[in-house]
Amino acid sequence: MKLRFLGAARSVTGSFFVIETGATRFAVDCGLFQGPRTLQERNYQEFTVNPKSIQFLIATHAHIDHIGLIPKLCKHGFEGLVYCSHATEELAQILLPDSGYIQESEVERKNRKLSRAGKPAIEPIYTVEDATRSLKHFRSLNQDEVIDVAPGVQLRLRDAGHILGACIVELWVEEDGKRIKLVFSGDLGNSGQPIVKDPSTIESADYIILESTYGSRFHPELSSRSEALLDVINRTMAKGGNLVIPAFAVERTQDLLYDLFLLNLEGKLDPEITVFIDSPLAIAATEIFQKHIEFYDDVTRQYVEEPNSQHPLKLMNLKFTRTQEESVGINARQGKTIIISASGMCEAGRIKHHLKNNLWRPEATVLFVGYQAEGTLGKRILSGEKVVTIHGEKVAVKADIQFIEAYSAHADKKGLTNWVKGFVTPPKGVFLVHGEDESLNALAEHFRTELNLPVFIPQWLDEFTLGALEPLEPKMEYREGIMPQALQAEQAYLALSLKLHDMFKENWKEGRYDKIMKAVQELEQQLNRQIT
Repeated sequence: MKLRFLGAARSVTGSFFVIETGATRFAVDCGLFQGPRTLQERNYQEFTVNPKSIQFLIATHAHIDHIGLIPKLCKHGFEGLVYCSHATEELAQILLPDSGYIQESEVERKNRKLSRAGKPAIEPIYTVEDATRSLKHFRSLNQDEVIDVAPGVQLRLRDAGHILGACIVELWVEEDGKRIKLVFSGDLGNSGQPIVKDPSTIESADYIILESTYGSRFHPELSSRSEALLDVINRTMAKGGNLVIPAFAVERTQDLLYDLFLLNLEGKLDPEITVFIDSPLAIAATEIFQKHIEFYDDVTRQYVEEPNSQHPLKLMNLKFTRTQEESVGINARQGKTIIISASGMCEAGRIKHHLKNNLWRPEATVLFVGYQAEGTLGKRILSGEKVVTIHGEKVAVKADIQFIEAYSAHADKKGLTNWVKGFVTPPKGVFLVHGEDESLNALAEHFRTELNLPVFIPQWLDEFTLGALEPLEPKMEYREGIMPQALQAEQAYLALSLKLHDMFKENWKEGRYDKIMKAVQELEQQLNRQIT
């Protein structure tokens, strides 16, 4: 049996794993690459496995970095079913067409520039129509039931505690009379997180494919989260400014509403403050959350079911701005205003307009409540850049920039360790994915020394034969012989660009522009030497 790592290998996006036996080939997740340009360019490349050869796919949850390339997979020949939870299927119905719209809009903007430069136009990764067609492939399953999905392959979906409908994937795969159990954590959530249930305990696996987004860090206690939010709100309102919160449409927006509900319930939230959810996608997702109480944890269900109780996601002073005109109207407000808008990493959507309107105001605050991948606008703002470019215009960053880490929907080092400790029988191998180098290396060392587990950190395109655990040479079904050189160039460029970013940030504040230019020239020469 072979396991191929075609995404989320030494990065936190683009999850895509392919399992192959003598009788079947299938995949877990097929997500969009986000972050630095070198990663985003993978979205435009041909798949490294023939989509027609994949018999079915399992989606862990409805985040775009896990399902965002499914429309492209279908467009290029995938004809199988996409198995997932009921909530994931419903969320995909709004998320994927929205993603298609973003792809079309981005390509339209890029093609205007290419046309002015006399260069040929490019095609979107996929369109709204492509995304809509892909939805017919989705088939939702009941959680906690063992299902036969192919000869010799059984599947069970378990609660991952990450977002509504997010699942851990248990797989039993039989080949040559031998049965191997794989467990894909998907994105694993924190225990005690509001709204969703805690991650399920899994007791056995031969191999674990585990996310490691926060594998080197410990989150603050969840109990302090709403108080930290209240502090940011009060300080912003005292200055007379707006509070702008970039938030992922699914889960993070609803977590914020939940904490605002608690603050209002305790009489701590100023009733004159108006809360705007300014994202059609976040509005649609919130409405899905509001009706699916069967996925709620016990505490949230009690709030909903108590007589005369307010629904935690239906604040009295909450306004949904569905139209563009309503969104633009928010810009006329100053003070007593909280704007929650997508995208969470500030790469697209209405949040960019609100940042453009508020970043330069000293009285305003921009609050980050989620992970910001390297290379994103959100990461640049959070890292302290003093000027950023939004819609082609330079914008000074004078607003107060804040970050509350306790909103993370990913388990931290402690949470990941406790979940792995729940396995009664130690696995034969743990593959760490969905993390950047610092987190991957720290968690791998911790598991090796403290839990005495065999740990592997795959590179992009690595292939393992399960049982032997010998890494094979990455192979390409398309463009054979070309990809190794392209991969070498990409990895060299990514490493040097990150190095340049750190050096630039360090020297810019001190005005050492000559040192920056010299370093740029040296890095360019080094890059040319590595790829020639």
